[in-house]
Amino acid sequence: MKKLIMAILLSVAVPAIAQAKPATCLLEEDGKTLYKGKCDFDPQGNGSFFISHPSFAKKLNFAGVMVWIESKNEVYAQISKLEGGSYMWGEVTRSQKDKACWVGNGFKICTWAK
Repeated sequence: MKKLIMAILLSVAVPAIAQAKPATCLLEEDGKTLYKGKCDFDPQGNGSFFISHPSFAKKLNFAGVMVWIESKNEVYAQISKLEGGSYMWGEVTRSQKDKACWVGNGFKICTWAK
């Protein structure tokens, strides 16, 4: 019975993992480009998303960035660490210049679909 339950759980989890779509990402901090290149865009519902790519780990030493929408006026960016856990990058607002970008105090996150 445990094997059956585990198989069902895995079959539900795999399609959720497979939802990530190829994109181009830009991460800036204090006006400097931290990363610009390929990334995987994984929608999380309600407009929230997670971006990641193996290059993040190599270049930036973190697994990915989560932008989550708590409410209309409450949106946050969080960095996921390679060793587990995460830390808050800060509150963000949608850029008026480019709707693919979210801007915080001293940083910017952009994702463009391929």
